Amino acid sequence: MKTNKFKIITLALVCAVATVSCNDDDNNGDAMASADFSGTFVQQDQMARPAINTVFIASGQPKDDFNAAIPSAMGAKYQPIFESRLKALNPGYTTNALGLTAAQFTGVLATDVLNVKTSGKTTFFDGTNVLTGRALADDVIDVELILIFGGPTGGSNTGLTSDHVDANDKAFTTSFPYLAAAW
Repeated sequence: MKTNKFKIITLALVCAVATVSCNDDDNNGDAMASADFSGTFVQQDQMARPAINTVFIASGQPKDDFNAAIPSAMGAKYQPIFESRLKALNPGYTTNALGLTAAQFTGVLATDVLNVKTSGKTTFFDGTNVLTGRALADDVIDVELILIFGGPTGGSNTGLTSDHVDANDKAFTTSFPYLAAAW
């Protein structure tokens, strides 16, 4: 009787190994296993600071050129365009809450990168820290509106310094990735 159980278990193991045999064919329909990364790639979008290229760069070819630009070349090429647009949006612009003139401010904006401070507070703007990164709760659109329309104190043109979206529709979660599910 013990011999029959041993034969049955051995036969089951042999069948299992034969059925689920190992081989070097690891392509299980994984798209990455067959992805072709040869060729030339082109950057399609640049949006480190939300709404900046939407507001300051015209649609069509100018926006396509901006989106594909190398960040280190953006400032020199796009600062004059940004300054012209800023003055069209706010003809009374002198300085903003950061004390930046139109040329200085648009020089900062034209290089559309998201800076990251590796020590200290990371924020888009909190009154003290400026463009040291971006925390999830930062109201970047209001900050940009204040810096464009708020004048030297940030308090001018109050009808133009907020989008009045003061909170997310869902709270952030307490664990990574911190964002609530979309639905």
